[in-house]
Amino acid sequence: MRKPRDFDAELKALEDKARELKTRKLQQLGDLVIAIGADTLTAEELAGALLVLAETKDPGRREAWARRGAAFFQGRARQSAPASERDPVSTAAQPVGAQPPSGGTGAA
Repeated sequence: MRKPRDFDAELKALEDKARELKTRKLQQLGDLVIAIGADTLTAEELAGALLVLAETKDPGRREAWARRGAAFFQGRARQSAPASERDPVSTAAQPVGAQPPSGGTGAA
């Protein structure tokens, strides 16, 4: 005769595994924030930059950010990035919709 399955034990094991994976993911995100130096930003600045990234639909910018991230993970993060790749990151801290006046830096 077959041994009946212990569904409760299987469910508990899956819940434990899910909790472990979530904890590991959170730890890795924290390690990444520290590794790239983003721990020097305030929580508001970091959240704002991440919101801009999440809201960006321009595939060119997203690809540039992806290339820069891949370079970081390959150990080339300290090399100077071209201005086209630096620009989207420097504007990430600006509020959505906030753009400099078209006339330049001074008042009219």
